[in-house]
Amino acid sequence: MTTVTPAATTPPASGPAGSNNPTDALSQLSGNFDTFLKLLTTQLQNQDPMSPMDSNQFTQELVEFSGVEQQINTNDNLKTLIALAQGNSTANAVSYLGKTVTITNGDAPLQNGAANWTYALGAASTSTTLTITDSTGKVVFSGPGETAAGQHAFSWNGEDNNGNTLPDGTYKLAVTATAADGSAIDSAVATTGVVSEVDLSNSEPMLLIGNMEVPVSAVTAVLGS
Repeated sequence: MTTVTPAATTPPASGPAGSNNPTDALSQLSGNFDTFLKLLTTQLQNQDPMSPMDSNQFTQELVEFSGVEQQINTNDNLKTLIALAQGNSTANAVSYLGKTVTITNGDAPLQNGAANWTYALGAASTSTTLTITDSTGKVVFSGPGETAAGQHAFSWNGEDNNGNTLPDGTYKLAVTATAADGSAIDSAVATTGVVSEVDLSNSEPMLLIGNMEVPVSAVTAVLGS
């Protein structure tokens, strides 16, 4: 009697499910399923009538094939949903064109010798220090800031503490304020600018404000055109 081992037909757990292309995965699964049915038919034709084989294993494999097919279809549907979400994200990003937006991550563009921020102190301080770093995190400027509670404007001319003019780019402002008892005072930094361009080449759309790219997720307020 010829015996064919059905255990050799169990690739669904790692083969089709791991494919990046749902169409290819389904095609591969169909091929494996056809092979499985041929093996099952051959074994049924050649089994000993006095000692029939246990059908539990084949039933389990049928369940596995069905589960893998459902997973592939689920992955395909998820890809469709992701594509729709990306399309909505693109449309949302384009709607920022010409709008004045506010970001609060401390970044601001230095362009034509000027970079502008606003910062707020939660309470009056005895000492406030303004620190500016470049895109590499290097400190390029440090100086005193306002001590009164509330909002303040700060404009930087793009020169470091040695009087050297720095190139245009993105710079970050950090505010450190200390109370009379030595405790830290809460502060916040904001920048506003008009969105002139939208870069859709990244996974997340980027807004161009001056010469600075800002992710849409960093926008905290939109003031309008």
